[in-house]
Amino acid sequence: MTDDEKLRSYLKRATADLRLARRQLREVEDRAREPIAIIGMACHFPGDVATPEDLWQVVSDGVDVISSFPEDRGWDLDALYDPDPDHAGTSSAREGGFLRSVADFDAEFFGISPREAAAMDPQQRLLLETAWEAFERAGLDRDALSGSDTGVFAGVDSYHYLSLIGRTTGDSAGYVATGNLGSVVSGRVAYSFGLEGPAVTVDTACSSSLVATHLAAQALRQGECSLALAGGVTVMATPGGFTEFSRQRALSPDGRCKAFAAAADGTGFSEGVGLVLLERLSDARRNGHRVLAVVRGSAVNQDGASNGLTAPNGPSQQRVIRQALANARLSTAEVDAVEAHGTGTTLGDPIEAQALLATYGQGRPDGQPLWLGSAKSNIGHTQAAAGVASVIKMVQAMRHGVLPASLHIDEPTPHVDWAAGAVRLLTEPVEWVAPDRPRRAGVSSFGISGTNAHLILEQAPEAAEATPASDLSSHGGGVSAGGVVPWVVSAHSEEALRGQARALAERVAADAAMSPADVGWSLITTRSVFDHRAVVVGENRDELMAGLKALAAGEPHPGVIEPGSAAAVGGLGAGGVGPVLVFPGQGSQWAGMGAGLLDTSPVFAARVADCEHALAPYVDWSLTNVLRDGVHTADLSRVDVVQPVLWAVMISLAALWDDYGVTPA
Repeated sequence: MTDDEKLRSYLKRATADLRLARRQLREVEDRAREPIAIIGMACHFPGDVATPEDLWQVVSDGVDVISSFPEDRGWDLDALYDPDPDHAGTSSAREGGFLRSVADFDAEFFGISPREAAAMDPQQRLLLETAWEAFERAGLDRDALSGSDTGVFAGVDSYHYLSLIGRTTGDSAGYVATGNLGSVVSGRVAYSFGLEGPAVTVDTACSSSLVATHLAAQALRQGECSLALAGGVTVMATPGGFTEFSRQRALSPDGRCKAFAAAADGTGFSEGVGLVLLERLSDARRNGHRVLAVVRGSAVNQDGASNGLTAPNGPSQQRVIRQALANARLSTAEVDAVEAHGTGTTLGDPIEAQALLATYGQGRPDGQPLWLGSAKSNIGHTQAAAGVASVIKMVQAMRHGVLPASLHIDEPTPHVDWAAGAVRLLTEPVEWVAPDRPRRAGVSSFGISGTNAHLILEQAPEAAEATPASDLSSHGGGVSAGGVVPWVVSAHSEEALRGQARALAERVAADAAMSPADVGWSLITTRSVFDHRAVVVGENRDELMAGLKALAAGEPHPGVIEPGSAAAVGGLGAGGVGPVLVFPGQGSQWAGMGAGLLDTSPVFAARVADCEHALAPYVDWSLTNVLRDGVHTADLSRVDVVQPVLWAVMISLAALWDDYGVTPA
């Protein structure tokens, strides 16, 4: 080889290596900015908000859920209230946002003893229950999650329960530490579900849950986990927050957050818990998970040495917004709305508004202002859960195409130069139209510690063409939209089984478009199966709903089969141990039996294939051909054919029922 040829060969290799390096660098950069899909959400907020749908109902209907201090927490309500904020140890407000029955907890469900449960901070309990709901709403059960690299990022900023537990009981010795340590808030969830990804508890005060969401997104992009729960929780076990902020004159006398209003007179504290389940968008699509919305970008920073430890810093807020936009590769004009921190304080709101005017308010097209609102006007300031409450609200707003109004705005605060940019308050609902691009919103959350977070949400991308409910080849169980549909319900106890039936009936009743076949499919493939079970069967929605309501009421119904019931036991005598499958003898066959299930149920077809393989050494005919009534099928009247075929069909049907969750005893 000549020197010229060697040089050309070297240059070719160098060029190829350079192209490879550039491609790998692009892949790393793209992965670092990959959109993060929100595939599940769960929450509990004041006003009996128990689901994201409930929260949407509250904000879209303009409901104020603030109420009087609870009477079941042992607070001395008469001595607690004093309109004079200078009186130490008193609250200048006597209303806030509170979760009902916050002490209720099904410890046995999570394998926790009563003594340990009593020592657990209610924040741990609530987060554990809400994590279960978030996974379930995303169609993931505990068995599938156990041992996975799923991460948990939980925001929490109060530990008031610890001051109570020591003096209320001596029976919890040995459990107080694990029941109240901040690190265990996230660790408890990871332990209970067997999750082996990062488990991190975040305390940046009021920005905790949004910072947790940012960290979860970063961990997903860096490959530290494949799924991540993110959010936060706040329970006010004592009135300490009210008394402290009263002395600081930062508490609204009527407990309402009047975000960006001239009437703003302080914040109003509330409780709540919220979680979002996150996954890389590419993984969510590959795994067939429903994408509710997308996190396009996020950023976190700090106020640093501002004009006071607890005072907001406008320039830092502007920087975190610009950092989040850069992370999302978007301009300010490409975002339609911001769900603000908006606590209703006379100091914080004007600073936040000016930061928004200086960023999002600039360079916008005519007639397209940035719309500004705050969920705190409805539910109060839920502190460590505030950021995730805003995220859930805006995801729902994107899905409904409406920006809800904020409450308690008599007129915009005069402490802001609203003419300095194109920012408008949501004093009434606005149809959310984003021509030629997805809807997008920013979410802000600022902690009293000085830690700021901003997140960019985007409308979920167009899903692949939906599979009709009647196309059952993708629904491995073969639930027929035109025949009898089973709804399998299970729980840890008889009482819980009735409760599950009641909850399912309410959910189905709320959505007239819900397909009975899809409900049945989801119940058998996306829910954990427990010892107490029942199957509601029917050919249409009305029959299924009637059976479900009877199950919820504990009443007999011909369409309800429960282990131990007459229908389940079939009069087989004592024992009543559960479902029993009885194979019939010759005479039950017909031409083409099972052929439909071969096409619609992979479970049935796979077991038929197993049976055919087992029979092959002993017969000179094809099981599949016999079932499909092919041209050269054997005569079904021959006993040496019909008996093995019936056996194979029954074995395959048993596998199908087992896949439904109805396992023979």
